[in-house]
Amino acid sequence: MTAPAEPWTRRASVDLPGPEGDNSIAREPLWYAYGTGDDAPEPPPWTWAATPPPDSHVPPPPPRPAGPATTLPPGTTDRLSALPYPHVPTPGGPASPDALAHALTATFAPLRREPENPYNEHRAYASPRCLFPVHAFVGDGEAWRLLEPTRHTLTGPGTGAPTRIALTGRYTAIPQAYQWFRGSLVAIETGMVLRASSLGLELFGIPATLTPPTADGPELLRELGVEQTWEWSLPWLVDVGPPRPSVRRPAAPEPPAPEGDPSLRQVIDVNRSSLRGAGNCALSHNEPAPLTTAVPPALPDSPHAPTWSELLWHRHSGRMPRALHGMDSAKCLTPLPTRTLTTALAWLGVPPPHPTLAAAFDAVTVTAVVQHIDGHTPGIHRVHDGTAHLLRRDPTAPAGLEANYGYGLTPVNGCGIANAPLTVFFSVRPRELFARFGPAGWSAAQHACGWAVHGLCLAAAAEGLFARPVRAFKEIQTKEVIGLGEDETIVLSAVVGVPRETGGAVLDLRT
Repeated sequence: MTAPAEPWTRRASVDLPGPEGDNSIAREPLWYAYGTGDDAPEPPPWTWAATPPPDSHVPPPPPRPAGPATTLPPGTTDRLSALPYPHVPTPGGPASPDALAHALTATFAPLRREPENPYNEHRAYASPRCLFPVHAFVGDGEAWRLLEPTRHTLTGPGTGAPTRIALTGRYTAIPQAYQWFRGSLVAIETGMVLRASSLGLELFGIPATLTPPTADGPELLRELGVEQTWEWSLPWLVDVGPPRPSVRRPAAPEPPAPEGDPSLRQVIDVNRSSLRGAGNCALSHNEPAPLTTAVPPALPDSPHAPTWSELLWHRHSGRMPRALHGMDSAKCLTPLPTRTLTTALAWLGVPPPHPTLAAAFDAVTVTAVVQHIDGHTPGIHRVHDGTAHLLRRDPTAPAGLEANYGYGLTPVNGCGIANAPLTVFFSVRPRELFARFGPAGWSAAQHACGWAVHGLCLAAAAEGLFARPVRAFKEIQTKEVIGLGEDETIVLSAVVGVPRETGGAVLDLRT
């Protein structure tokens, strides 16, 4: 999604909380400190520490437990091809015995490989550098198995019918050069996976409940078979059918993270501190709640995706030819239909499924930069209750965004932001977030924004567009373009563009 941070210098008059001209990744630990009450946060000493280049990173092997590998049944694509988009099966009917296996395939399994793309394979949801740090473990009440999407297997000793899914992110799957931002990438992708999982279960008629991380999360990680628990985020639990009674696990101290990775130590501390809510606030609620719909009501039919299989197949983050990096958006020679924005707003308007996340999302400001969409004034819009309200007419705003994007147009990198019909920003006021929710608000807001952005990605696919989640905007200058206050920080953004034909092959990996 973004590049690692570069050093900065302070200026006398600062935009909260600090560095001039730097992107929002470098500012993240400062914003967190500002949220906790530090009015003059200083960059952590590890900010300038030398780290291996991202391209040298080799992700750790899957945390594969001992036991057989059970192959997931084929036929998921055929079933999704029989489901017309945007209709969703009526809940309450009996699910087939293999429905959960198909839901897992629909959520996690690779869909395609693009040989000319530097990053592969591609699933139904976006992931930074296609690293997919969020893993799913599937339990049957006795044992846990690891879902291995690229092998289409559940690996481990379990033999009973699966009833529970644990979702946890592995920080060490992301290059060390991303430092503090490894925590944010895992939190954001967890939100995307929650929505992708919710959709998969919904399409196969499986009711479920969702339980946020609890204080015994480290013990649950050990139960999953994860020995180095410091590598992982605290798990979210999805129960198929009625929620299972909570199990009190004996507490034991976690092993410390390695000495040579101080930013990771702080990432883990932020994740664990999310269990400390603010008294009786909404984020102290960690009881199970229904996994509600991922799909907005009353969507129009799609001229590009007649079935759910086609919708998931067409979701992508923008392509470039000949192994070039970045993304490019074609110019809109004629305005896109009004439906382009109304569909995006509908998907953005679906609240996250748990009170913990829904409360955090209420604290998020959504800003849309719009151009070339019929019936909508080009410029800056604030999104409230599914409607875009014009804040400022500004046909130059998309060009201003591109000028402040960290990956500009070069001979080896595409950048189509100036042509993109829609760019959406999600921002929070950290001081208000912490005052309302305590430390739990930080990760919860990132989860909620990931949930929303995955919906935006599906909305784009329905309109024949791409949607690229990004965090490489230079925050101070970008906030000036879109009209954010000095005490606001950008959590996540997404560029929605018109794909160019690259002429490259797309290999179908669906089963």
